[in-house]
Formats: sequence, structure tokens, C-alpha cells
Amino acid sequence: MSFNLPSMTLSGKEVLPLIEGGKGVAVSTGETTGAWAKAGGIGTFSAVNADDIDAQGNIIRTVYKGKSRKARFEELVAQGIAGGIKQAQIAHEVAAGNGRIHMNVLWEMGGAERILKGVLDEARNIIHGVTCGAGMPFKLAPLAAHYHVHYYPIISSARAFRALWLRSYKKHPEWLGGVVYEDPWLAGGHNGLSNSEDPEKPQAPYPRIVELRQTMNKFGLNDVPIIMAGGVWFLREWSDWLNNAAVGPIVFQYGTRPLLTQESPISDIWKQRILNLKPGDIKLNKFSPTGFYSSAIYNSFLHELYERSDREIAFMDHVSGDHDTGFVFGVRNKEVFVTKHDAQRAEGWVQDGFTKALPTPDSTLIFVSQDKAQEIRKDQLDCMGCLSQCAFSNWAANELGTTGKKADPRSFCIQKTLQAVAHDPEPGHNLMFAGHAAYRFGEDPFYKKGFIPTVKELVDRIATGE
Repeated sequence: MSFNLPSMTLSGKEVLPLIEGGKGVAVSTGETTGAWAKAGGIGTFSAVNADDIDAQGNIIRTVYKGKSRKARFEELVAQGIAGGIKQAQIAHEVAAGNGRIHMNVLWEMGGAERILKGVLDEARNIIHGVTCGAGMPFKLAPLAAHYHVHYYPIISSARAFRALWLRSYKKHPEWLGGVVYEDPWLAGGHNGLSNSEDPEKPQAPYPRIVELRQTMNKFGLNDVPIIMAGGVWFLREWSDWLNNAAVGPIVFQYGTRPLLTQESPISDIWKQRILNLKPGDIKLNKFSPTGFYSSAIYNSFLHELYERSDREIAFMDHVSGDHDTGFVFGVRNKEVFVTKHDAQRAEGWVQDGFTKALPTPDSTLIFVSQDKAQEIRKDQLDCMGCLSQCAFSNWAANELGTTGKKADPRSFCIQKTLQAVAHDPEPGHNLMFAGHAAYRFGEDPFYKKGFIPTVKELVDRIATGE
């Protein structure tokens, strides 16, 4: 090996310090996870609505029969448990005793704790670690300790880890396998930008990692590795992080690069799209119904959301200041008051075919076509509770089954689009998550002439520093 990448003990076994990051709905599967582990690293399957597989190897797509959101939510949880168990079993078989197998869960997904418990009840002996982010998973440590598996919280700042440690993790330090620092400006999917951080002004990861290490060392966690996630491509670019006392034990996680492997389940169209990305083709946006920023490929799906947000005006229920022009909308002909300028803009949008004005929770109206309005309404009614709380449908996993706020038509049904992009042969009109370094596929000579490696070839290549 021309690049000095020392192995490390993680989740109870000496492995390459290379992790396949778990990716959303049915994209990080048992096949990819097992292959990464077999290559000597740590594979991570996604337990976010993971696919169940029948005896013939066919994916069992969930058909929701419940008449209410809560009934459909129960179906979603049951399917999530069955799918998670099946993907763990596949990963175990493919890995053939090599590497380690981790399971990724989003704490803000619907039924997260129940699904995590349900999968580990059946598969604890073949799952070696649990990674968890998208929120503040205080219950992760005691739950992992109960099942004797290592836990890996995903955070984006030292402050977040400090809160988790003091409230919960300090009670179960022996099962803390590592801390995943997911760079909020570079990583794909949902990102942990705080309200005090500017999405347009990215901060370098090194000082943030050093701050995290200093925080961990204060708690006696000097030997617990940090996993760098987001923006990692050539390891030679990170060589000064190795054997660096200020960084400490360091592991590297890859989320985007495993998309382009032979084992990856995404469609050939998606694979060709990422082979031809250019700088700037990945957009950090805040359309997700989770309330988090997310990083995705700019395509027709994101384009429509950006355009939808451009057709937005504020209104008042009564005349106030320059909001003195009446505007009537909806089947009940509700009158609100907007500015004269916004009334003129709205008239132009209506003439262009965006005839439906939809209210948002922020006392604004957005203008969409009749067909889009019907699609939005249907998606909201079909909600199955895939998130703990959803801005788009106003679902919440509580006794009332609602956030208590109006549903927000500026967002979208994330379950619908992620199921479609994972399973449909034509994914281009759906949400395509990717990290901000994805444009480097087109610049990396490894992928010359459209070469798509196996997972083993990719891991071997990464380990050389290239």
C-alpha cells in the first residue's frame, strides 16, 4: 500500500478506518454494506424504511391500507423493522465474517426508537454498531448499551456533542465507538447547520474537528475516534490529519462515492448523472419537511421548489400599513390584504397559469398550477408519518397526530420522492441527495470513460490515498 493508512479497532475488530456512510431510503443496502465490510472496512446499511425482500429476492414495496395517518404509521414501522432485519441478514451473509456492519437510523424519522429496538431484537448478533443523527439522540446510548452494540452519534459541532455527553452518553462511555463529525456544508443529505451558522459561508472542518477533540479529551475520550464525514475524496489530501495529536484517532466516512459502484442499487440514469456533475450542481437548500438543510443535485425537482418559493407573497387578515389591497383565494373566497406591488405580481402569476394560491404557516401565499395544487393536497392526505414531525403534512408522532400548525405547501413528501428515486428507473424528477464533492467524479481519472468499480475496487483505491 503506497499510502500509509493504518488499521484501527472499531466496534470490537481491527478494520480499515474507512466507513460507508448510510444513505436514506433503500440506497445503502445489505449488498453494499456487506461488500464494504468484506473489503475490510465498515459498511453501514440504512434502516430508514429499509426494503424487505421476499424468498425470490424481490423487493416488497409497502402498500398502505390504513385509512388514517396513525394506521399507516403502524404499517410503516412494521415494514421498517422487517426491512431492517432483512438488510442486516444480507449484509452479514455478504461480509462473510470480514469487517464490521453498522446500521444507520435518523432520530427524527417516524418510529425511530421502535424500529431500532425491533431490528436489534432480532439482529443484535450481526450488527456491530449504530450510527444516528438528524436530531439529538439522547436515548441512543442507553439503548445501544442494552443490546451491547457500539453507538456512533452524528453531530456537526463540539457544542452538540457536549450536550449529548453531559445529558446521557457519560453514563455509557464503554459503548461509544466513535463520534461522526458530519460537515454541515459538505455532506450529502440532511445537514446539521445551526441557526447561528450561515449556509453561504462554509467553515473549514479542521478547526471544528480540533474543537471537538478538545471537548472529547476533557471528558477522557482521548482514544475514541472521530469520523470525518463530508467532502472526503482523496485521502492524500487529508494526510496531515493522520498521526496528528490535535485531531487524535481519525476515521474517514464516504457517503457519495459508494453511490457509483456496481453493487449500488441506484439506477443507471442516476449513476450517469453523477458521473457528469459540475461544480455548483449540488445545492444546499431548506425545502425539506424535516426543517433541516439538505444537500442535493439540482434537477427539475429542486428547480420546481425554487420556483415555487419565488411565487410567494405575505398577507394580513386585516388592513395594516401598505397591506391595503384585498385579495380573495380558496374555495371559501377568503379575503386577505396584500401590498399593491404583490397584488400585481400575483395577477401576473395567475395569468401564467399558476392559478391556485395556497396559504403557508407563515401568513404567506404561494402560487402553483391547478395540477400541482392537487398533487400537493393528495400527498398531504396520503401521509404515513415517516418523520417524527413533518412540516409538509403537519403530522407528528404524538397523541394528537399533528404539529398543531398548518401544513406547509412550500415543502414536499419526502417519503414519496425518496422511494421513487431509489426504486424507479427514471429518477431525474425526484430528490437526488449528494455531497458537495460529487462533481469530482468527472475529474477523477479512476472513473475515466465511465468506469464503475466494484465496492472492493473502490475501497482498495481509496486506501492508496487516491
